[in-house]
Amino acid sequence: MKFRLIIALAIGGLISTALLIMEWLTDHSLVWLAWQMPGISAAYLFWGAVGDSVFLGVAIDWLVNAVVYGAAAFAVLSIVYILKPGISS
Repeated sequence: MKFRLIIALAIGGLISTALLIMEWLTDHSLVWLAWQMPGISAAYLFWGAVGDSVFLGVAIDWLVNAVVYGAAAFAVLSIVYILKPGISS
């Protein structure tokens, strides 16, 4: 189970990084911004409450998106683990 969690968080981190890079490459396209909404919302709340650095807001955006997409990856990995017979922990 711990292995699946680590793999899922790594997948979430890769997805979050890819979304940040694609946003930069597409000049802040609204299509990619919609996929980043969990992290963007958390960053706006933090930035509005504290008024701290923009870089810290981007870091919060990346972290929240990594956790959200990591949770989805963990669910998919768990379903695959349950449905595939003969896998041992």
